[in-house]
Amino acid sequence: MLKSEEIKALFAQFENVAAEIEGVECWSARELQTLLGYTQWRNFVNIIDKAKDACRNAGENVQYHFADVSKMVEIGSGAEKEIDDILFTRYACYLIAQNGDSRKEQIAFAQNYFAIQTRRAEIIEQRILEIERVEARAKLRETEKQLSGVLYEKGVDDKGFAIIRSKGDKALFNLDTARLKCKMGIPQSRPIADFLPTVSIKAKDFAAAMTTENVQIKDLYGAPAIEKEHIDNNLGVRKIMIERGLVPENLPPAEDVQKVERRLKTEEKKASSRIPTTKTSFS
Repeated sequence: MLKSEEIKALFAQFENVAAEIEGVECWSARELQTLLGYTQWRNFVNIIDKAKDACRNAGENVQYHFADVSKMVEIGSGAEKEIDDILFTRYACYLIAQNGDSRKEQIAFAQNYFAIQTRRAEIIEQRILEIERVEARAKLRETEKQLSGVLYEKGVDDKGFAIIRSKGDKALFNLDTARLKCKMGIPQSRPIADFLPTVSIKAKDFAAAMTTENVQIKDLYGAPAIEKEHIDNNLGVRKIMIERGLVPENLPPAEDVQKVERRLKTEEKKASSRIPTTKTSFS
């Protein structure tokens, strides 16, 4: 069982040998070999090969996570020799640790170290994606508010706006609102956009923004002309998505964006409460 001092020492060692190359955090195989307690390079290569297989089986890019390089090392009397080396990403290090001998204290530490750090990266990535989706939903809400205002000036009331928006959704998703909600499991009382993936939210936003601009540029007036414009814009966006391999109505629904927003706010409050404050007293 590792003692607290040994854990702190190992943590410092693993952190100190990490380097950032072209914006990617990585570790040298030669340095990691020593930290993991492997004295023979050929024995360590066997572990690396197993880790590469695991990476490949997971559908990841092996060359990205295991980058072959070379380095110069001193061999005495000032002479140098070129040896093979490999740069590992944090994910690669995790796979290597998982394929190592856990009876080695260094391996046992590395398994936990890289597992936790990799999980942290995944959490950060997920949070960034959730923030992007919440912001996209807020942007769509603002765009539709602007569109509603423009349409009101062009003789379209709230009921007419709702109909035009629904016709736009049908053009984009090739399904009417009721059928789309049924297909995606969206409550009938909730807006479709609250359950759409980010790309679909942005697609609706783009179409609505084009309608807002074109209604003013073309000086359209009345529901029929504006409805046609909005349908055409949504059909145009749909065409682009399908050409890029994205069929809007076949994309899986996402978590209720209101729940995501509440969770992000709760996490933000918790994080703020953990930030220590320093009180200064004057005598």
